[in-house]
Amino acid sequence: MPIRHATIRSKKAGLKLSIMAAEGAKHVAFLRRHLLAAWPLIDNAPAELSVALVGDSRMSQLHHTFLKIKGPTDVLTFELDHDKTGRCTGGEVIVCVTEAQRRAAEYKIDVAEELLLYALHGLLHLSGFDDRTPSDYRAMHQREDEILKQLGVGPLFHRPPIVIKKSRKRS
Repeated sequence: MPIRHATIRSKKAGLKLSIMAAEGAKHVAFLRRHLLAAWPLIDNAPAELSVALVGDSRMSQLHHTFLKIKGPTDVLTFELDHDKTGRCTGGEVIVCVTEAQRRAAEYKIDVAEELLLYALHGLLHLSGFDDRTPSDYRAMHQREDEILKQLGVGPLFHRPPIVIKKSRKRS
């Protein structure tokens, strides 16, 4: 598989971002731009972030290896480095491009936006957010949508319903 690798250091944002794509390489620039813009909007965000875009097969392997669950998932997050207080200072987010393609088709949105939602979700996990309880789940996904609105993408988790207009019959 061809891998496109981009490493970006932004002194303005203070984030060292690395994106590797075994799948979905055409979305790297979109993700880079939006993750760099999202980073300053997140309290306690790590200074180093690695994002890997993979397909179903690799995601299934990782999902089984680390969580003992068969099959792919949308995103996995790993804390890699911590400061003396235990705060995460570096992490990796693995995103399943194939899952994003399925959901994007289902919700009739751009695949790049779905990938951004997954990457942002992982970044929020690295920043201390959790989604294990119903209230934490709501708060985390609400924060995702707030950030996506600030980025000009708009809400993706709480998507407005798709309206299908019926044509009028002529008499």
